Amino acid sequence: MKVIELIKESRHTAFSFEILPPLKGNSIQKAFQVIDTLREFDPKYINITSHHSEYIEKIQPDGTIRKVNIRKRPGSVAIAAAIQNRYGITAVPHLICKGFSKEETEYALIDLNFLGVYDLLLLRGDTKRLEIEQNPELYHAHATDLQQQVNRFNRGIALDDSSFEAPTTAFSYGMACYPEKHEEAPDMASDVFYAKEKVKNGADYLVTQMFFDNAKYFDFVERLCTAGINIPVIPGIKPIVFANQLTVLPDIFKAGIPELLAAELRKCKNDDAAKAVGIEWCIRQCNELIAKGVPSIHFYTYMATDSVYQIAKQIY
Repeated sequence: MKVIELIKESRHTAFSFEILPPLKGNSIQKAFQVIDTLREFDPKYINITSHHSEYIEKIQPDGTIRKVNIRKRPGSVAIAAAIQNRYGITAVPHLICKGFSKEETEYALIDLNFLGVYDLLLLRGDTKRLEIEQNPELYHAHATDLQQQVNRFNRGIALDDSSFEAPTTAFSYGMACYPEKHEEAPDMASDVFYAKEKVKNGADYLVTQMFFDNAKYFDFVERLCTAGINIPVIPGIKPIVFANQLTVLPDIFKAGIPELLAAELRKCKNDDAAKAVGIEWCIRQCNELIAKGVPSIHFYTYMATDSVYQIAKQIY
């Protein structure tokens, strides 16, 4: 069953979460451990992030430093299939533009079709640490461009414009949205415009960047409704687990920290105290979101599986 169907058929606010593929060379068991911890809350689907290669500096035997291009977390397609096979839970691999060519995307779609994984999250991807200039003939610049490739694949049109037997089950996908404005957008009106384009061109649902102020989410959803967008807008939630995230998360993800939360975090003497504050705040956030009837809550679990477990224990 597709994600959009799972959300709509859920009698209560659906639960889902995101995991990272293990670091290169590590066992898939670490990913399974996260799922085993959280599966009691009946996750409707599980997202698997995708990561492009990046350059790291390695010291050579002669003492010189050389930049080496490596992909630290490969395997999102394979892990998605493994999750569905092991747990019978819908898996949603991320497809991204940055660091992945159009050809690589086509092969990923072919493999996913063979494996019976038909749900995707389409994203531009992280531009940080991407030091190469991407040739626009070989790479998509935006998620909306990637969206068109998936749409064409669903119709049986290959990258080279040749025809093939269209998939029996078309790919369904969600896309990202930004309650506090994408960092490159000039204003919120621009963000709403591109969200509307994504929906017009086939996105079944939108999932937000993490946020800590529910008012930002509710205001954004109201803007989308005014613009005629009525598909599910799934709040993406990230519990704070480290004291330094007071400054790190706004810097990296452009997610504002409400003053009430910031004041409590500034009182914390260590990470354990910050984690407790993060759990309490997140429970309050989720209870309000559920009371307002959000269709689903999606949790970002990186370094926060235990916190997500404690939160879910209170709200599901």
